[in-house]
Amino acid sequence: MPAPKKIVVIGPESTGKSTLCEQLATHYQTEWVPEYARNYLLEIRRPYTYEDLSLIARGQLQSEDQISSGLHKPLLFIDTDMYVMKVWCEYVFGKCHPFILDEIVKRNYDGYLLCNTDLPWVADELREYPDLESRERLYLMYKDLMINQSTPWVEIQGDYDERLQKAVNFVKALSV
Repeated sequence: MPAPKKIVVIGPESTGKSTLCEQLATHYQTEWVPEYARNYLLEIRRPYTYEDLSLIARGQLQSEDQISSGLHKPLLFIDTDMYVMKVWCEYVFGKCHPFILDEIVKRNYDGYLLCNTDLPWVADELREYPDLESRERLYLMYKDLMINQSTPWVEIQGDYDERLQKAVNFVKALSV
């Protein structure tokens, strides 16, 4: 069987990325790669540093590689990639690790689902930007990245059902 098509779900925090990945994996009866950062940050129990973001990026890629190498299904959904790490590094620290930039160039994906900020922000112990201004600024950073790269992408917005339907339609179009 050929390698699975990899669809990445990106966007600011609390925009439904993990929920959408899980819904899509269920819909297509396949696997998804969770966001590595959540468990990492919960385990370190301290404020993260610039160096932590490099470790998180490496852990995210290791998780992706591990799941995709053993997958015998046509699709894999990925919650977070190196574009997310790039935006995070630049937004918080004003710079990005060369490793992350190199991986952006090396890695190939088949599609991106860019989650908009139109869902209500849901607080949890790891989220940092409840204000709409920050969330929209982050969204525009992601949108700029999507516009300036060649992989097909679509903006995902609406309620959870609308988001899932739009994502399914996009995946269907990629599979033709």
